[in-house]
Amino acid sequence: MGTRSAEAGDGGRTEAVAPRRGDVRARILDAARVLFYTEGIRAVSADKVIAAAGVSKVTFYRHFPTKDELVVAYLDAIATWERDLLEGLRDEHAGDPAGSVAALAEALGAVAGEPRFRGCAFVNAGAEYADPEHPARAAVARHRAWYTAFLAGLAHEAGADDPAAAAAELMMLRDGAMVCGDVGDADVVGPRLAAGFAAVLAAHRAAADPA
Repeated sequence: MGTRSAEAGDGGRTEAVAPRRGDVRARILDAARVLFYTEGIRAVSADKVIAAAGVSKVTFYRHFPTKDELVVAYLDAIATWERDLLEGLRDEHAGDPAGSVAALAEALGAVAGEPRFRGCAFVNAGAEYADPEHPARAAVARHRAWYTAFLAGLAHEAGADDPAAAAAELMMLRDGAMVCGDVGDADVVGPRLAAGFAAVLAAHRAAADPA
């Protein structure tokens, strides 16, 4: 997976943003992605994004009238990337939900070991925006709801007695793994997360069929 993360949504790539012709909006988002992820959203001003993207203020504000709109676009772009990734893993392991979950653990473990990994972009954004009514916090909530529903679907396919509860447990393990990858021992994330995921699914299958 290189530095393309199921958590960071490729946010961890910190190389310089090269100006490119064509989609100016994408160039602004590229600059914001790197700066927001590596330095923190609130710490990065619109002027800093403008300078990194190599656009004028008029052009910037034509595409993003407010910084909040840019933040939401940044989070939504990562969400789209992550959804495509997770759905791709599921499709690669069609009919094998446990295999999909194991592949996800492996992918998260790989990215957690990247030197520029700074945790989950959504957890980071949620920590910066405490107001649940803020558009950024709403974007975080939307994606986390989708992610949990995706895991619940896999848990259901795996025969879990309570897919929603299993998904909540899987999500908690995933969140902890992302924190560990950022501030702990990243080398253990993949194998331990895979073991944790497998244990959750096994426990819920056993509860569904106690005999």
